[in-house]
Amino acid sequence: SPPGAAVAVAVTGSSGVAAAAGLYRYLRDFCGCHLSWSGAQLRLPDPLPRLRAEIRASAPGRYRYYQNVCTQSYSYVWWDWARWEQEIDWMALSGINLAPAFTGQEATWQRVYHTLGLNQSEIDAYFTGPAFLAWNRMGNLRGWAGPLPPAWHLKQLYLQYRIVERMRSLGMTTVLPAFAGHVPQGVLRVFPHVNATRLGGWSHFDCTYSCTYLLHPEDPMFQVIGTLFLKELIKEFGTDHVYSADTFNEMTPLSSDPAYLSRVSSAVFKSMTGADPEAVWLMQGWLFQHQPDFWQPAQVRALLRGVPLGRMIVLDLFAESKPVYQWTESFYGQPFIWCMLHNFGGNHGLFGTVESINHGPFAARRFPNSTMVGTGLVPEGIEQNDMVYELMNELGWRQEPLDLPTWVTRYAERRYGAVNAAAAGAWRLLLRSVYNCTGVCVNHNRSPLVRRPSLHMDTELWYNASDVYEAWRLLLSASTELGSSTTFRYDLVDVTRQAAQQLVGDYYLSIRRAFQSHALPELLTAGGVLVYDLLPELDSLLSSHSLFLLGRWLESARAVATSDREAEQYELNARNQVTLWGPSGNILDYANKQLGGLVLDYYSVRWSLFVSALVESLNSGSPFHQDQFNQAVFQVERGFVYNKKRYPTVPAGDTLEISRKLFLKYYP
Repeated sequence: SPPGAAVAVAVTGSSGVAAAAGLYRYLRDFCGCHLSWSGAQLRLPDPLPRLRAEIRASAPGRYRYYQNVCTQSYSYVWWDWARWEQEIDWMALSGINLAPAFTGQEATWQRVYHTLGLNQSEIDAYFTGPAFLAWNRMGNLRGWAGPLPPAWHLKQLYLQYRIVERMRSLGMTTVLPAFAGHVPQGVLRVFPHVNATRLGGWSHFDCTYSCTYLLHPEDPMFQVIGTLFLKELIKEFGTDHVYSADTFNEMTPLSSDPAYLSRVSSAVFKSMTGADPEAVWLMQGWLFQHQPDFWQPAQVRALLRGVPLGRMIVLDLFAESKPVYQWTESFYGQPFIWCMLHNFGGNHGLFGTVESINHGPFAARRFPNSTMVGTGLVPEGIEQNDMVYELMNELGWRQEPLDLPTWVTRYAERRYGAVNAAAAGAWRLLLRSVYNCTGVCVNHNRSPLVRRPSLHMDTELWYNASDVYEAWRLLLSASTELGSSTTFRYDLVDVTRQAAQQLVGDYYLSIRRAFQSHALPELLTAGGVLVYDLLPELDSLLSSHSLFLLGRWLESARAVATSDREAEQYELNARNQVTLWGPSGNILDYANKQLGGLVLDYYSVRWSLFVSALVESLNSGSPFHQDQFNQAVFQVERGFVYNKKRYPTVPAGDTLEISRKLFLKYYP
């Protein structure tokens, strides 16, 4: 066709999602386009490529699932409708057809609690603040960083109406929350004879903000509360008949007696069918691999078989590293979804298990009497490592594994909208190294950069550090040609950040060696470079890109507020989550991020204090005491949470220049 002439390409599908996935496949495979969290490359060829023949594709499994219960808090918590709409459209184009719609459920719970006779102060003492609701919903936490202001409920309800409407209009099945058995303490005041047991503390929380109550499965109130909640929810939002509930997330059940466990799952399911006779229970299978000593085959079987076969779908949540289907005879007959978890806490850090995800789903389908019904993406936090998610989404439609080096070469071309040998070479290096963790891989960033300093820090890598340095060099060499691409600039920040993270590990080892051998000049040199040059340079690099700004996270929290008081509460929620994670560093740095502002005013200040403490120890001849240092550094950490400093929401500086400057100084 001559330039500008119309070319009609018809894309049809069995649902809106299937048609959207077909459209993205045409844009990706024939037009060389790319879409991701960090940006899009949508330069269309003119004229559009014609297809010589009809292309048909069908997914090997019924479901492509997306979202983790924790993502609601680590990533979506402050989103407005514009951001939600963007995500749902990305989901449709990625072929995702099953996903939770959990927003605003606390408004319904509040109505239910009022109906039961609880007063507002009892409800306020139960709900956590917005950034910690995921763990309130699973019975892990209560009250921390709360209460929830009335305006929060109204705004979240408004969002939920739009989320559910948009997802269903595209043919997605929405998963609604259901009752898992946890209740506020106020229920015991209103119903003094109710049979409820206080659970123990969760993670490193004591009973101040943890130890919620769990109803006995055979107490009549279990059905009353569960069915009442779900009926209210269905009346408000309609239903697609799939419901989520997690009773024992990272919490040991009161008894390992299979009969008890069966009664619990039976009670949860019965409370669903009391409101919707067609209910299907979607359950996260995280508990089975998280506490394998408790969840022996008899216990797993009892919990799963408390529900009629086919009326439960289990998410094999960490299947790329610790698949559960293999040792449970394919979940004892219940359907399951093979999921890639990939990310914990929304941490930054290049990571992937590409060989595992390229072969794992196909092996699971071939497993004897396999009950696999689809694939899923279940990261705790999003907006990181785009490549891994693009790959996993594509694998959800494939009948066999991909040739990964060929695939990643094409990925680089699509992502930047140009063929560039250096960029493609960089991606092949990253693919074989940092993106190819094998064995049991837990992507939780433990780099000394983002952890509280000590003399016993983990610097081990699962890959060859020189591959990342070389990829950094190759990307910089491609910057003349690709520097105007938004996705290229994002990747240059991310790879430079990874190189800097490795360098921090090296400087830490130099600091530790110098201290242990009483070499004060070497300690001052290594400590000085780290605190006064490398970390400030990394901070300025991150501050040059809008997606790596602390201010963006904090201001999005403030933007949800309807008053100054709410804005302060939400900002404290946002700051605490990425640092102390609790009042006293209970889950310290679990949700660490590498953001401009956070590196300079939080991580760097800790390192400065650490180096000073070591220097003081050598100067005075007194031993370094970690406990004393922890007490001192906690004041620094807590000080950051409450410092009220406003951080920029607009990037500053030239990413390419800053990366080049870091390279010239530090490339090994």
